[in-house]
Amino acid sequence: MKTLEAYYLSKPEPYQSCLLALRDIILSANPAICQVRKYQIPFFTYNDNKLGYLWLNGKKLMMGFCIDKKLQIAMNADIKHKDQYESIQIDPNADLPVDLILQKLTYYIAMAEKL
Repeated sequence: MKTLEAYYLSKPEPYQSCLLALRDIILSANPAICQVRKYQIPFFTYNDNKLGYLWLNGKKLMMGFCIDKKLQIAMNADIKHKDQYESIQIDPNADLPVDLILQKLTYYIAMAEKL
């Protein structure tokens, strides 16, 4: 956990506050959501399946959502599935789109529970 805290605290304002607020929104959406550090960024999982991430790339703050490849139904043994990602750019100087974030989390959690 210390490395995750260090990640958040190493970012300049207003990104730091925004990242911490996003983390709290994500973790409060469902008790089965956990955070880990993966690919050097905060990554969130739901029941050990990839759910999403927070990424600060230069001055772009991105929140991504993921459908884990192991949840995708194998139609053909020759086809290798890849994780499917969707991302939204977050403006750290504006109000957070909490309703949109919770809607996306609900959708991706439902996808994880279906498969």
